[in-house]
Amino acid sequence: MGMGITNELVIENADTDNAGQLQQLQNLMAKNVDAILVNPGDVTALNATLEEAVNKGIIVISVDQALDAKGVYFVGIDQKQWAMTSAQWLADKLGGKGNIVEIEGFPGHPANIDRMSGVDEVFAKYPDIKLLAIDTGKWDEATGQQVMSNFLSAYPTLDAYWTQDGMAIGAFQAVLAANPAKFPVVVGEGRCQFLKLWSDRLKVDPNFETIAVANPPGVSPTGLRIAVNILMGKKVDTTKLGGPSHTYFVIPVPVIVTKDNFQQVFATCANKPTTYLLDGIMTDAEVQQYFVK
Repeated sequence: MGMGITNELVIENADTDNAGQLQQLQNLMAKNVDAILVNPGDVTALNATLEEAVNKGIIVISVDQALDAKGVYFVGIDQKQWAMTSAQWLADKLGGKGNIVEIEGFPGHPANIDRMSGVDEVFAKYPDIKLLAIDTGKWDEATGQQVMSNFLSAYPTLDAYWTQDGMAIGAFQAVLAANPAKFPVVVGEGRCQFLKLWSDRLKVDPNFETIAVANPPGVSPTGLRIAVNILMGKKVDTTKLGGPSHTYFVIPVPVIVTKDNFQQVFATCANKPTTYLLDGIMTDAEVQQYFVK
């Protein structure tokens, strides 16, 4: 195997708060690294430090989280579009009318703001879709389950609900446990555990269908591929980038599961842990689209 182009990979990893992430960034800057990949937990807390890194000539890439920080690149999916995919499926499945509830992630978190604005945009086209209530599941499976249980008690004839990420697993478990006379239309997440619940439901109701959209963890290795290309001196083609200042590498959502491809995708979960999130990592050849040929 030939020599790689990196001679050192420094990883700082911890379930930490903003102060902890700032400390990690300071550690990396002190080591004079050439590039930093970060998945920030807050939309503003790290910006000044990340801009300081950019000013030192370090390439900074924020994965999965778009920031308003000068010179910082973003690598991730279009969160708004991602949410609109399942919201549109839900509206179509309802035939444009019905009573629904929504379970959102953390209010104020940038990804949640993007997603909910997309959902609002879709449902705004259907005046006969009535939003009865919205609550936060805090992006937590157990909280999502509790919130859904409360909704089912309050609105026993609910037509459908929209939610996102792992909360979809908790919400679906709440519906299965309540087993209402009229099953609401559900949306899901591209995770093997959700697909397993889908498969179990099909045994009871062969006509059951839902949608599962994945937010791929592969954004991190894709971000690394992009960083390596920049370090090799390749020039970024900013016309191919999105965002307000053309610094967003918007990557395609790799997997959308509907009744049409369900069996085929579920088969790939056979040897995976239930927590496995359907993934896609862009190849080096694929990331070349973002660079000047």
